[in-house]
Amino acid sequence: MTAAPSRTELQDMLSRIDCDVRATADWGVPAQYIPQLAQIEPAQLGIAICDASGECFTAGDASVPFSIQSVSKVFALIAALGRIGDQLWYRVGREPSGTSFDSMVLLESEAGRPRNPFVNAGALVVTDALLSGRAPKQALAEVLGLVRALSEDDAIHIDADVARSEQATGARNKALAHYLDSHKNLREEPEKVLGTYFHQCAIEMTCVQLAMAGRSLAGLPGAPSVLSETRARRINALMMTCGHYDGSGEFAFRVGLPGKSGVGGGILIIAPGRASIAVWSPGLDEYGNSKAGTRAAALLSEATGWSVF
Repeated sequence: MTAAPSRTELQDMLSRIDCDVRATADWGVPAQYIPQLAQIEPAQLGIAICDASGECFTAGDASVPFSIQSVSKVFALIAALGRIGDQLWYRVGREPSGTSFDSMVLLESEAGRPRNPFVNAGALVVTDALLSGRAPKQALAEVLGLVRALSEDDAIHIDADVARSEQATGARNKALAHYLDSHKNLREEPEKVLGTYFHQCAIEMTCVQLAMAGRSLAGLPGAPSVLSETRARRINALMMTCGHYDGSGEFAFRVGLPGKSGVGGGILIIAPGRASIAVWSPGLDEYGNSKAGTRAAALLSEATGWSVF
């Protein structure tokens, strides 16, 4: 096992990575189909690491809030598994999709059972399971409360403007929800599920808050005790194999750590037993994952030797 870098070494690493990525200036393009995200300046980069010592180290724009989007699927999954346990897997699979996050191709060929909980169709089923006869406000309060508890920060909130922006432009997600409903894989009304899902994705966090929220998945000392070691390990496995959609193999190849991306440009990365890492840069690559953020993650993995391989 590679020796843990010292505090000074880790901070110096982050500063070098931040400078390297900014010098390369290959930022990608922010998500254009969500108006509130399309207008964000792409030349931004934040990095935060919470390590096993309990300290957080940062570089760049780590204190700038951003819409976590699909990173929220990790927290919704934790909440749903806590509520109904392994019954969830009867409705959604655990296999990589090899398709884009909003694809309908496999959903059509596999009778309305999504491949995994991190593609949009799978996340809609998870949201439906969280609703389970409750009002959207109750389900959202559970997810938001979980995020606040994990990060130990009650200031985290949902950006209502981003949620409205997604609701106005989310035609593909609406199609996915109605297709799931046609296969009886939604128990609640599609519009109720969609509204809850759009608001869940509009949770706003900083890199510091997101890195703090990942400590339980990393099994770090002092992290809130909200999930078992076994469940954390299995969620990490899903993040590794499915967390970047059709770019998951590339992320595993370059970074070698479980990660979950969002089209807001954030990535939550877990180095089991070592650190919880959050990176953010709003410009995306062809897979819808943060372009500069992925480069920063690859540089960090190489510098620390934290790859699980």
